[in-house]
Amino acid sequence: MKGLMKRFMKQFRYGEKGFTLVELLVVIAIVGVIAAVVVPNVGRFIGRGRTEAYAAEIHNVQTATMALLAESTAGVLDAASCGVAQSDMDLVTTDTGALALSTFLTGLNADGTVKLGCTYTFLSDGTVQQTVP
Repeated sequence: MKGLMKRFMKQFRYGEKGFTLVELLVVIAIVGVIAAVVVPNVGRFIGRGRTEAYAAEIHNVQTATMALLAESTAGVLDAASCGVAQSDMDLVTTDTGALALSTFLTGLNADGTVKLGCTYTFLSDGTVQQTVP
């Protein structure tokens, strides 16, 4: 019985040593169709993620600015910090000179700059405008 099964399996595989050209072309066509569907969607997700990250960062900077103004004595930003685009959050202080925005903001680089490379322009009333790279 064992010999019969071995002979049957040998006869079944006789002459088949690889894939035919048609089989390989079908597999390549399937992979191409999958790639054509996936690649544009991945690019769209990456772009949407960057836009959402910019929106989250401006929200965090604006919230930190409001917290800074609430802690300050005068409730306004220094005139030297206003109207100039900057990415360093250590530079923005209140008129008392004792508070830095970086103390109210988490997720900054070690040097006090924002991670996404945006620049921010501050107005004396605490309004923040973002410029994306």
